[in-house]
Amino acid sequence: MRIVVIGSGFGGLTAAIRLQAQGHEVTVLERRDKPGGRAYVYEQDGFTFDGGPTIITAPWLIRELFELAGRRAEDYVTLVPCDPYYNIRFTDGSVFRYDGNRESILEQIRAFNPDDVAGYLRFLEGGDDIFRTGFGLIDKPFLKLRDMARVLPDLVRLRADRSVADYVGRFIKDERLRQVFSFHPLLVGGNPFQTTSIYTLIHTLEQRWGVWFAMGGTGALVKAFARLFEELGGELRLNADVAEIETDAARRRATGVRLADGTRLAADAVVSNADVATTYLKMVAPGARPRMSDAKLRRLRYSMSLFVIYFGTDRRYEHMAHHEILMGPRYRGLLDDIFGRKRLAEDFSLYLHRPTATDPSLAPPGCDAWYVLSPVPHLGGDTDWRETAPRYRDAIMRSLEERYLPDLSKHVVTEHRIDPLHFEGTLNSYLGSAFSVEPTLTQSAWMRPHNRSEDIENLYLAGAGTHPGAGLPGVMSSGKIVADLIGEAAAGRRTADPARAGAVRAAATREVTARDAAALAGD
Repeated sequence: MRIVVIGSGFGGLTAAIRLQAQGHEVTVLERRDKPGGRAYVYEQDGFTFDGGPTIITAPWLIRELFELAGRRAEDYVTLVPCDPYYNIRFTDGSVFRYDGNRESILEQIRAFNPDDVAGYLRFLEGGDDIFRTGFGLIDKPFLKLRDMARVLPDLVRLRADRSVADYVGRFIKDERLRQVFSFHPLLVGGNPFQTTSIYTLIHTLEQRWGVWFAMGGTGALVKAFARLFEELGGELRLNADVAEIETDAARRRATGVRLADGTRLAADAVVSNADVATTYLKMVAPGARPRMSDAKLRRLRYSMSLFVIYFGTDRRYEHMAHHEILMGPRYRGLLDDIFGRKRLAEDFSLYLHRPTATDPSLAPPGCDAWYVLSPVPHLGGDTDWRETAPRYRDAIMRSLEERYLPDLSKHVVTEHRIDPLHFEGTLNSYLGSAFSVEPTLTQSAWMRPHNRSEDIENLYLAGAGTHPGAGLPGVMSSGKIVADLIGEAAAGRRTADPARAGAVRAAATREVTARDAAALAGD
């Protein structure tokens, strides 16, 4: 089959590699000058900045992808564990060193609030059940209502109607510790007070398999995926902006794509790794998608956006870890402003990324590369970012200098920033959302935009806005789902050669074993 993949984010590249390995003729179209999508890389003044995701979990998914193609991941990219996973800092000066050492975690909980030790152990026990159920669904498609009906009893048993914050609050009483064990949904675009408690599986995932970093930055992982894809015979076209997915509405099929420059590419199947709302609203004619109408797409709730400052310093700040979570004075109130009122608050909580703590090559000798990220409302609010961005930048940098990075203003030697307008204009994300469809219970699994279009039989979707959601494990799993579905469709077309069809199905549905995952975690 001739397959066109729109977008070269991790979801699109995962799907493309798997499809090329199945024997299809795959072309990936990327509108920017480098692959990676949100994982774009900025290089300036000798510094290298990862534009997007920086936290790697479930590393066996990466290993599996290379093994599927008959390669070894370690020949393409080097993954190293982070220790600590994060430092979580509070305005009272306390710091929680979050890592994978059970005794260390318990010792720190005891220092914050001894009464919460027993509660945390109960939280862990319940988390094991949630992880087994939730992660078992991460690479399974939800295309029909009966797919949802099969898992509904488990969701009811696990009280998936509770939010992550509510679930954590059942076990943990100290307010700072509640933040430590409930902030994870923010990493995938969710509000801890609205995201289903199933997302507590992230804590279990990290505790079992760690938090990892690709030497050279996340961009090195993008390059590894792109190299593997091209070695398998795939074609990657850069500066190729897709204007339309062409369809035969009568037959409910996509026939190919038309680029902004007028070029047309015919296809037997189209995979969109572009933002899901943008895919439908801008690339598919309304008459071809009665189920995914403009009104339905606009009724969905979309995740927050981000304000990110990339900067380099001509000195190193050795007291700061690779990943720092800097909690502000408010938790729930700030999240209500961001997700509910869509109001840009005066205060903020920040994620500070210092990759040179692990890989000094990302900056000139004696220097540090950084980005600082602030969750902010998407463009559904009334913030004028053209006017607000400089003042907001100054407030963040002033806070970093006063509390964490002494004399910062004297040592910044290069800088770049993005805001919600970048997510909307450059990344083509609806409302400037950084993570597409918000991960709430009523926007999960079958109730989330499907991996195969409800209207167009050979249009498939991978990425943060479709099932299972954002984050590297989520978008890679969406790429696997898409490749599995296309592999099954291709096998159905090849019934004249049953052996070939069986081989395609086997390749498309290969599962990594627990032994594989454990072995990688020990690498």
